[in-house]
This record gives sequence, C-alpha cells and structure tokens, in this order.
Amino acid sequence: MEKSLQQKRVVIIGGGTGLSTLLRGLKTFPLDLTAIVTVADDGGSSGRLRDDLDIPPPGDIRNVMAALSDAEPLVAEMFQYRFKHSLDLEGHSLGNLMLAALTDLTGDFSHAVREMSRVLNVNGTVLPAANQLVTLNAELEDGTIIKGESKIPAYLQPIKRVFLEPAGVKTLPDTIQAIQSADVIVIGPGSLYTSILPNLLVKDIKKALLEAKARKIYICNLMTQAGETYGYTASDHVKALYDHVGVNFLDAILIDKVQMPQGVAERYKKEKAWPVEYDEERLRNMGLEVYRHDIANIFGEAVRHEPMKVAKWLFEYTSSETKEPSQRRYS
Repeated sequence: MEKSLQQKRVVIIGGGTGLSTLLRGLKTFPLDLTAIVTVADDGGSSGRLRDDLDIPPPGDIRNVMAALSDAEPLVAEMFQYRFKHSLDLEGHSLGNLMLAALTDLTGDFSHAVREMSRVLNVNGTVLPAANQLVTLNAELEDGTIIKGESKIPAYLQPIKRVFLEPAGVKTLPDTIQAIQSADVIVIGPGSLYTSILPNLLVKDIKKALLEAKARKIYICNLMTQAGETYGYTASDHVKALYDHVGVNFLDAILIDKVQMPQGVAERYKKEKAWPVEYDEERLRNMGLEVYRHDIANIFGEAVRHEPMKVAKWLFEYTSSETKEPSQRRYS
C-alpha cells in the first residue's frame, strides 16, 4: 500500500497477543506502521517447525501479519486455520506451514515474510527481530539457568535476567532503518521477559533504539504474569526494561485507569495473576511522562487492551504537533 509522505512513522516492538491486538486497531489509522516481532518462541507449532526445519519460529510473525492483513476475511481466516484431525498436522496452523514453505523456496525467512505480506495485503511492514535461530535463556534469582522461551514461565520463580544465544545475533538492515526513521517507537504490550525483551537483546536493535530521535513509549501490561512478573508494579516492568538495555531510554508510559471488576480479578487469582499496580509517583520519579486512560475492556473472562482505544490514543499522541523529539541522550 502506498504511504503518504505526511503519515507518521510508528515502529512497534514486541510479540505475542499484545502486539497483534494493538496492530488490529492501529491499521485503521493513517500511520506508516512497522512491526518488529520476536523470533524467540520455541513452543507449539512454531517450536516444531523451528526444530524440524531449522528456521525461525513463524507463529508471532503469522499473528501480526493476520492482524495487519487487508485480505478477504476468508483468506485471513484460512491463514490462521489450525489443523485438528491429523496425526501429522495436528496443532499446526496453515500460516505457519506457508511461511515454512516459502522459507524453503526462497532460502530466506525474511524474504518469505515479505512475499507472504504481499499475498495477504498487509497494511504495514512486518520484520522479524532476527533472521536466524535464536534461543532465549533466563537466569533465575537463585542462579538456575533455564534454556528455551516456553520453559521460562513454567518454573514460577523470579527472573534475574534473560539473554540470547547466540549473543551476537544480528537484525535486518530494514529493521535498523525503520527504527532510525521512526517518529514514535512503541514498546509492548506483551509478556515482558518472553515477548518484549528478546527484541531489545538483539544488539543492533538496542543500538538503533538508543540512537533514534523518535519518542519512545511503553504500553504497560494490564495484568501481572505468573512465572514472569509476579507481584510487579508498573515501575518494576520499566526497571526490568532499563536493566536489560542498560540505560533509562523511555520517554513515556501508557497505563489503564479503570478498576477491574471483582469477578474478573478473582478469576485471575487462580492463575496467580493480579492487576498491575500503577505506581505513578515512582514512574514520574523515573523521568517518565505518565498517561492514564481508559484503554482496556473485558473479553469473555479475560481483560485485554481494547485495540481501538489504544490505537486512537496513540494516533493522537503521535500526531500532536507539540511532540518534540526525544531529549534523552546516552553516553
């Protein structure tokens, strides 16, 4: 799709449900969108294809492409279709298999993503954080090392840090260019240690992020997550980002302002999850602009960011003529 020169360039970094949810709303606004997506997943269909074919896991990429697609509804539904009644195919989604096939045909995962984006008429650009296999590892506070993204939350222990193997993994030149030319860079929402941080641990991405003049905003999660952020406040989420990147790099944070219904909160307690405490004073003491808005909704028994509410706020934030480039500088 042709982009107007007047459209603001927005880069969103993340993965999982949070990223695809946000993009469903953002694609309805006149923005030049680029999604940088984690490739650290090693579970489910993605993990099987990763191990069998030695390719980056396609699952998060697939979900983002589906979210941004302007293809016919049946085509998008088919892309997301998951096989259920086959010993060989059960659990695989058709989109994952198509991306795997295109990777085999072209010899390059990022090329496969570009070609599939054309087929699906994706409204924006989708880029993998890395174009090779990576493994996400975690060091727990007791010193235990956990290898593999899907295994990390299962230990239900506090995380000291996460790190990538190989440590020197590089991203695509297109990813660096997108970050450098962005007007606004959005981090999250999504699982802090397994969806967001794997992107920021890619050294090229971290370097470009710190050098970018774009304003950088973190969309904070609504709920804590067992095995990742148990008991975390909003400032704890930000501190983990800062600790891994090495500097205080964010300009602003977006948080929700509506109290969760008691019945929904009680259901989440069974999963050892609670609403994130938004400690605004500490956030401001960390040098952040704090924006608190009604950005969530209840979907069934789950609380989720409401795509259109978040997208509308972000569009207005991005379009504001009073927004100056980030003033943060790093030595």
